[in-house]
Amino acid sequence: MMQTDREYAEALFTLAVEDNAVEEYSCALNTVKSVVEENPEYIDFLCSPAIPLPERVQAIDEAFGEGFPENVVSFLKILCENGRTRTLMGCIEEFGKFVMELSSTTVAEVYSAVPLDDKQKKNICLKLSKVTGKNVEAVYIIDESLIGGIKIEVEGKTFDGSIKHRLSEVKDVIIG
Repeated sequence: MMQTDREYAEALFTLAVEDNAVEEYSCALNTVKSVVEENPEYIDFLCSPAIPLPERVQAIDEAFGEGFPENVVSFLKILCENGRTRTLMGCIEEFGKFVMELSSTTVAEVYSAVPLDDKQKKNICLKLSKVTGKNVEAVYIIDESLIGGIKIEVEGKTFDGSIKHRLSEVKDVIIG
């Protein structure tokens, strides 16, 4: 299913780049995402075979037609017409990944046992920028099970400097 999400998102992203409107499309999709998160039954409505397709497509026009980029509205209609509306949130997530790639930005999840101060956060982002060669947007997550230290997940890699991880390594050496 992820591949389908990525393919649809890539098609829309290509149009966004051609229209020189990546930011505009991204904002529109974030609005759609908010609407769907606040009204999860909207997806059920758009997927319902009990409601004729023309009515569902018209509902998209009524909800998002005015003030939205035409290609974004067409994208929503295509998902509905092709029975792929349930992939919408995945498509929006994949579109966001394309936007980040374009801007040479990546997201890092930084886990720590205690909250980090602003200086520590800044240093982490600077070091991760050097490692990845990209701008880094960090998401900070408190995980008391780490005991101390930090664990970072970025671009599919994990850097684990937590005390929990170190204790696990010591245990493995002792047990053999």
